[in-house]
Amino acid sequence: MPCTWITSDLQLRLILTLFFVAECLSAGMEGTKTSNNSMQQLDNGNHSSVSTTSSTERKQSTVTLYAEVKTSLSVLVDTKAVLTCPPVLWPSVLVVTWEIVLRDKPPCFGAYRRDTNQTTRGNCTDKRITWASRPDENPALQVDPVAITHDGNYTCQIVTSDGNFHHEYHLQVLVPPEVTLIQTEKGTAVCKAAAGKPAAQISWTPEGYCDTEQGPYWGDGTVTVQSTCRWGSRHVLNVSCSVSHLAGNKSLSIQLSQGAEIPAHLKNLYITAPIFIILIVVGSIWLLKISGCRKCKLKKTEHTPVVQEDEMEPYASYTEKNNPLYDITNRVKTSQVLQSEVDVVMYRCESSTIKKTEC
Repeated sequence: MPCTWITSDLQLRLILTLFFVAECLSAGMEGTKTSNNSMQQLDNGNHSSVSTTSSTERKQSTVTLYAEVKTSLSVLVDTKAVLTCPPVLWPSVLVVTWEIVLRDKPPCFGAYRRDTNQTTRGNCTDKRITWASRPDENPALQVDPVAITHDGNYTCQIVTSDGNFHHEYHLQVLVPPEVTLIQTEKGTAVCKAAAGKPAAQISWTPEGYCDTEQGPYWGDGTVTVQSTCRWGSRHVLNVSCSVSHLAGNKSLSIQLSQGAEIPAHLKNLYITAPIFIILIVVGSIWLLKISGCRKCKLKKTEHTPVVQEDEMEPYASYTEKNNPLYDITNRVKTSQVLQSEVDVVMYRCESSTIKKTEC
């Protein structure tokens, strides 16, 4: 029978070693006694020796009893989780040990010794992980509230006088994703399941031409899944996005502004038609402007007035009347004419060609 037992506590290991050494010694004494009896009975026949050996093996198997159970447990974040130990007879319990191995953290343990009614903790600093009640009544472990960092393995080991019993839990924390559904362009919808753990699955109703992408995992283990769906030339008005997740399913619906996407040739027509119309309008305005300028030039050449002398006379007479220079000149001319006439008359008087009375 093996006499070496492994625990997570050095002190617990010493106690268990002493206990099982005593068991080994008692088992050895029983084995010696049985062998002596079998040697004494050897003369009586081989049949009695075989039966005695088989009974000794059955007794040893009861001493080395070992049971191990593994369970995968999924718990929703921000809830309470209770982990139980294997069901055993409590009077036979010697030590209960919980070993906890979390992601990116060193292992820790909590132990209870029934003979001294004492509890110990080693390297466990998370106050959310505690005994569910008094360990002398129920050695179950509770996590309240559950956080993303509580992902890991939890193992309960009970040492009894009949053997060891293990129950290991693989705890997975579930984080429901945040679901959104929007329309990005005509006939295209995008459904996103953000920051979920584990990754969600997305489906569409009705089915279309869909492209689903999964983003990288964040440090806390969450991930975002996005699905983009198109329906081409189909006349689809209402679409639904269904998100499947271990934390719960969710469905959203949206009404598309246009049931079908505009074909490519119509898009090109819508783009080029306004440009063509603008070019026609600009060209028409340019042609009208050119033709109008030509007509204006022809009219100017045909109706150019010729300035005549008669038309200039009013201006000249006006200038002579209103200009003081012309007035002085006229007075000088008049005085010169009168002076010449006076000179002629005086000459005649002196020559007696004219009567003196007339002079």
